[in-house]
Amino acid sequence: MRTVLITGTSTGIGRITAKVLVSKGWHVFATMRNLDKKGPLEKMVGEADGPGRLTFVALDVTDPASIDAAVEDILPQTGGTLDAVVHNAGVAIAGAHEDLPDTEIRRVMETNFFGVLGLTRALLPTFRAQKHGRIVCISSQSAFAGQPTNSIYCASKWALEGWAESIAYELDPFGIDVVLIEPGPYKTEIWEATERVTPPGGPYTNWVRLVMRGADAHAAKNARDPKEVADVVAKALETPHPKFRYPVGFFAKLDFFLRGKVPSRFIRRGTTRYLGIPRTR
Repeated sequence: MRTVLITGTSTGIGRITAKVLVSKGWHVFATMRNLDKKGPLEKMVGEADGPGRLTFVALDVTDPASIDAAVEDILPQTGGTLDAVVHNAGVAIAGAHEDLPDTEIRRVMETNFFGVLGLTRALLPTFRAQKHGRIVCISSQSAFAGQPTNSIYCASKWALEGWAESIAYELDPFGIDVVLIEPGPYKTEIWEATERVTPPGGPYTNWVRLVMRGADAHAAKNARDPKEVADVVAKALETPHPKFRYPVGFFAKLDFFLRGKVPSRFIRRGTTRYLGIPRTR
């Protein structure tokens, strides 16, 4: 049975990806910081037909000790092998950069970027020894273009993509594939749980609120079923020769196409107009 470790499976894309892969016959090690939140995924998988298995493991990707403990828990259950990891755990915070608390900026980077690096490093000896492995990173449309009020999340995904492009060279001789999944707007809990920093009377507060209003309208109109992303993850895991990038959804594919072809000032102008933000100059 093929084996995969998925991070951040308590909600959203991680949860539905775990369900899809179990239905396709994978042994899924579904990880999350707090196993008290495993109920919804446990119920989803229990109600579905599928030949795979589901095993829950506690894992906080921001804690090196937790990473080591999770890997030490999983590998004995598989005979010391693992076919793939899906780096899905992610957080965000919205607001103008000047208003964002430093602790929150670091929390986003620790989860979305450094956590991926740490878990990958812990798994690479296994992948190298078995001469195969697949590292799938849930990136974002945010990796193609900057987004207003979303600077630190965009930065974390840009960093992730630069790292992934680089280690792909290092790992190719060992038969290890690196894959980026880049969704556009999908109906997940991450944005509902994201703090919006709008300090009363702040210089950016009214502007941020306008951006949020436009972004909420965009999401309400265009956010799609996250199962589409899960299906692409499954495809990337099961195809013999995966692509390096998989933009998912119309807006992700549009931004992927425009990057490097259209001047940034035109993209900014189009984005602000689309979100209904008045131009000041």
